[in-house]
Amino acid sequence: MKFQNFLNLQLEASMRVANTIKDQLGRKALVMMGAKNLVGDKNSLSFRIGRNSKGINYIKITLTPMDLYDVEFGAIRGTDYKVKYKAEGIYVDQLHDTIERNTGMYLSL
Repeated sequence: MKFQNFLNLQLEASMRVANTIKDQLGRKALVMMGAKNLVGDKNSLSFRIGRNSKGINYIKITLTPMDLYDVEFGAIRGTDYKVKYKAEGIYVDQLHDTIERNTGMYLSL
């Protein structure tokens, strides 16, 4: 039982950053983007998004050691992946604007 508790604590700690990013984006923004297939790891959250005018269908948000975010916008077509744009050194309050500017989607009403 102790080993299982240890594994649960490790899993919870490794997903803390991904859950924080998800909370910072907000449920409304994720729904408005059509976010799906959310995947988190120790330092990032990535997900697919719906159609948009810029042809972006994948976003990866990574926490940097400076407590800022790097945001990667890409396109997945079959087994091919192409990075379309990278924004580095983004503050949390700039996440929505950065996503709106690079996807053409609005994240608020």
